[in-house]
Amino acid sequence: MAGGIYLFVCVSFGLAAGIVGRIKGSSFVLWALIGAILPVLGLIAAVLYRYETAELRRQCPQCGKVVMLYDALCTRCGVELDFPEVAVEAVDPTLRRERGATA
Repeated sequence: MAGGIYLFVCVSFGLAAGIVGRIKGSSFVLWALIGAILPVLGLIAAVLYRYETAELRRQCPQCGKVVMLYDALCTRCGVELDFPEVAVEAVDPTLRRERGATA
């Protein structure tokens, strides 16, 4: 009986951490595993993790795809990217929620 309760707690915290991680723009599976293995700490880590949507981006000079600033290769064409002189403004996740609430 105690093992079933522990399994339920692990699955619940795993789902919660996965959902929080996905909302922040990261991998659901990665955060679900972290939350399930470390139930309370995994969820806390997911909540404290940075928003991927708040990261600066840059445009690939060859194909034009917008990729994260820290990417060394373009995920579409595979060209090696040098550090850019100009970065694309980050998308503020709070603006998206505000627009969705008013629209």
